[in-house]
Amino acid sequence: MIRIHGTARSRAFRCIWAAEEAGLPFVLVETGFGAALRSADHLRVNPNGKIPALEDGDLVLFESLAINLHLARRAGPPLMPEGDDASRVLQWTLWAATEVEPAAMQWAYHTYLRPEGERDAGQAAQGASGLGARLDVLESHLEGQPHLLGEAFTIADCNLAGVLYGAWSNRFDFGGHTRCRAWLERCFNRPGALAARKLREG
Repeated sequence: MIRIHGTARSRAFRCIWAAEEAGLPFVLVETGFGAALRSADHLRVNPNGKIPALEDGDLVLFESLAINLHLARRAGPPLMPEGDDASRVLQWTLWAATEVEPAAMQWAYHTYLRPEGERDAGQAAQGASGLGARLDVLESHLEGQPHLLGEAFTIADCNLAGVLYGAWSNRFDFGGHTRCRAWLERCFNRPGALAARKLREG
């Protein structure tokens, strides 16, 4: 049985969603923040002292998007396509981590994550601008297709949308990025996403 360590109100949400999309049975090992992350048991599965982590038989993984790629590989197509599209999945997954998430988190920290007295409006604006520039790329890419790789939803959509969940759920101004907004709505209203959202939002 797959074991996902974390809480749905963290990046573990992405992994719960991916497991639902993959149709793989799993248990959520509820692991919050703080002292629990420094316990010997948790450091065994994630030596970084963070969540999430995954156990799948003898395999132990950390990093949410790597976990998702593993779950998708287990499921196979269409969630994890083959050939050149498998490389495109890696491209969009790495783009989500290196280009989108830093800007999204800068906006998030200074908009709703940090206590109000620790927020910096200039930092929030800078994060919003950076995220907007990445959304320009995504908006152009989505022209004429419902998902990142074409007609089919893949783990690339799950990974990138998962990174954007905080912005989407906390009313980031998507402005003229209408394709991006419609794509996120499609992604987050899939049955697998709704099951994961129920845990996170409930």
